Amino acid sequence: MNQLYYRKLIAGQVKGWIAAFLRLLLSLAAYLYLALITLRNFLYDAGILKVHRVNAAVISIGNVTAGGTGKTPLVIWLCNLLGEKGVPCAILTRGYKAAQNSQLKTQSYIDEPAVIAESCPNATVIINPNRVAGAREAIENFNAKVLIMDDGFQHRRLARDLDIVAIDAACPFGYERLLPAGLLREPPTALKRAHAVVLTRCDQVADADLTKLEHQLNAINPNMTIAASVHSPVCVKTAEGTQIKPEQLKGKNAFAFCGIANPDAFFTTLKALGLNLVGISPYNDHYHYNAGDIADICEAAKKLNANLVLTTQKDWTKISSFEPGTKELLFGYLAIQLRFRDGREKLIGLIERALAATIS
Repeated sequence: MNQLYYRKLIAGQVKGWIAAFLRLLLSLAAYLYLALITLRNFLYDAGILKVHRVNAAVISIGNVTAGGTGKTPLVIWLCNLLGEKGVPCAILTRGYKAAQNSQLKTQSYIDEPAVIAESCPNATVIINPNRVAGAREAIENFNAKVLIMDDGFQHRRLARDLDIVAIDAACPFGYERLLPAGLLREPPTALKRAHAVVLTRCDQVADADLTKLEHQLNAINPNMTIAASVHSPVCVKTAEGTQIKPEQLKGKNAFAFCGIANPDAFFTTLKALGLNLVGISPYNDHYHYNAGDIADICEAAKKLNANLVLTTQKDWTKISSFEPGTKELLFGYLAIQLRFRDGREKLIGLIERALAATIS
């Protein structure tokens, strides 16, 4: 099923008896999914399934919904924070990669791992679906003292010292339904396992809605640290190597495309910068572009009189090798960074206490 249609379907935006029937089928599947995750969590809570502890501090960055919560900027922020403190760290991710040879240091990345590797040059990025094996590689081969587990909240096989969960303030609980009827990976009560929550994209919701969400989270886990953040645009980086400041984008005609889990968040950010979005082209998450796709994007952009074609940094890792085939359009990606509005110092204190308990 096309990702965009699926999101509209579960959001109730698609009408008619066929859509209603599909939602019924998805709801039935969600009950089976609930049974499976409930059993799995019980087995871990009861100690029947083994949890592996390694000789390093482990911090998990995860979420309770599928995709699009803004985990990657949070991982990058944490990695750079540790780098400032001089703590050797590695990032464990399942990830998507183009190729990997026998030396971990020369992996060729795409998607989120590429963004993380570029933004955290002092850290080692290890791609391995087996997080325990990846953790041991990081410790034995790279002497990592801290392991950041990307997308690790549901991965309970590797013990962690700190669980931080990213929640998109604009769609915090995935339409209030479990996969596949909604976007929830677990019921919100799973947040009882979390030590901290970082609310992302707080600039895209009203203050009253943000306050309501914080009350909901406190009701689930009153001991949880809550921080609020935004994805702050830094600049547009172009194929020619130039940078355009956010204030220089206002009024420009732009064509935007992306292949991410929550494309609306990207388009909303561009509009907030004052860009005139003359056209958009969303693709499925983790979409692998080809030369034909780039040609189609260029043609659509020219027809709509765009002078700028923009995408995300994640998508840029997959298209930067393609030639646009025209000098009339300026191609680039929007670089962003996580900026805290509230709770940063509390979160840092929590991280420091977790590290102090495990590393000298």
